[in-house]
Amino acid sequence: MKMNKDQKDGVVKQAKGKVNEVVGKVTGDRAQEAKGDVQQAAGKVQKGAGDAREDMKDALKKH
Repeated sequence: MKMNKDQKDGVVKQAKGKVNEVVGKVTGDRAQEAKGDVQQAAGKVQKGAGDAREDMKDALKKH
């Protein structure tokens, strides 16, 4: 399955967020950990938007 830009960017944001979260936990840097949580949430939202766009395209192709 080919991913659109929002799906790709969302996955990348989630991955960056996870890295920041883990580094924050390991180093005890709560600000970095929180930044990672926010990045992951933003990535999930962006990927969700991309998923919705793909669902709409698929639905339109069927009609």
